[in-house]
Amino acid sequence: MKFGGTSVADAQAIERLIAIVRAQRQGDAAQEGGDSRGPVVVVSALAKATDRLLGVAAEAGAGDAEGAQHNLRDLRARHVAVAGVITDEAMRADVVAFVEREFDALERIVQALAVLREVSPRWLDTIAATGEIVSSRIVAAALASRGLPAAWVDARRAIVTGDEHTAAPPLMPETTAALMAQVDPLLAAGRLPVLGGFVGATTGGVTTTLGRGGSDFSAAIVGACLGAGEIQIWTDVDGMLTADPRIIADPQVVPQLSFDEASELAYFGAKVLHPATILPAVAKNIPVRILNSHRAEARGTLITRERPLSDRPLTAVASKRQVSVIDITSTRMLMAHGFLRRLFEVFERERTPVDVVTTSEVSVSVTIDDRRRLTDIVDALSEFAEVRCEHEMAIVCAVGEGLQSDPTLAARILEAVGDVPLKLVSQAASRRNITFVIREADLARALGGVHARFFGVPDTSHAGATGAKG
Repeated sequence: MKFGGTSVADAQAIERLIAIVRAQRQGDAAQEGGDSRGPVVVVSALAKATDRLLGVAAEAGAGDAEGAQHNLRDLRARHVAVAGVITDEAMRADVVAFVEREFDALERIVQALAVLREVSPRWLDTIAATGEIVSSRIVAAALASRGLPAAWVDARRAIVTGDEHTAAPPLMPETTAALMAQVDPLLAAGRLPVLGGFVGATTGGVTTTLGRGGSDFSAAIVGACLGAGEIQIWTDVDGMLTADPRIIADPQVVPQLSFDEASELAYFGAKVLHPATILPAVAKNIPVRILNSHRAEARGTLITRERPLSDRPLTAVASKRQVSVIDITSTRMLMAHGFLRRLFEVFERERTPVDVVTTSEVSVSVTIDDRRRLTDIVDALSEFAEVRCEHEMAIVCAVGEGLQSDPTLAARILEAVGDVPLKLVSQAASRRNITFVIREADLARALGGVHARFFGVPDTSHAGATGAKG
């Protein structure tokens, strides 16, 4: 059971978490042949805490020690206040002391980094990991103080990763061994392990993080390595939705979808699920369920290898903002083998993933949503091609198994876009999605048209939605 930042935002949210975990544990034990072990609980940092910690790192790198220390004092006070949810005085005192030690150490680190005016990826991970380390300790004690046999597990001793700081890949054999040593004995004893998501450590014990949104990934890793029957992602929406609720006023919950559909939707902007989450689940064929911690009675969305046939040709429509299109043109490309290899080697060297690709005889167009290395990318590409960039673009991705069986569906999707100009259009060989790129200013209109056409609701897109972050 993974609980996101809004599910542990404050004492009231943690109260809801306790009730949900208690009900899950009791329900599991009550089933015929039920399992009285666990569940394993994975938690994110308190809502917005990671953003605040990354801000602290940025202030330290700029030499603003005073600003960084001010933010750390605020974060410290917030965590101490949230620890008030622990009803046992001795447990609460122990956790508050832990919080104080963690922030004391962090203040010393930040002070030193502010003098150096440099924050390496390794130190950035150390700072960012604090949120999950502290929140998981608070949640474990809160559960234990309410009579649930919870035990805190330091994620740095349970998730083993490579040393690519800020986006470290998990080492699955080593992580399985660590989880069997740290978590499995607790489960065997009827305990309820609680650990922070997002965080791990190298084989040498150096703190790492799995990347933003990595708490979902942590939960899937733990579930896969321990052979869980189900992986639950508890968030603040009722499940996977037919469109972004920040753009479409009344999207619907998708009750069930396949792993492949979920992968496409997550990758192209369905923020409720981290794209990497389902990879370990797919490998072990473990169902993933998305649930709302604010409405525990809602059915949520179930993601499985295959799903029942639906009378709707589309499953959902995802969207992604703040996209850049890079057009690469070269007459030397004509009949020249090796051109594409050279082109994509630039993106590999700059560690920048590409979302959408279209090609013609003499040009290639790609989209990226990470512009941190764009200048270097353009410079490298310009050595052998003409390069042009367009910013403030958006991706719309319509996903559904119906695209495989109905050859007219892609045309009907594009027809629903209306008179919105299309920059790129792409459909993969799997024919599970059709993706098109448009101006970000046109996103609400295009998404509203497709959603109204295929989900039987009026076009109720928000008038001001074009300014929302996708």
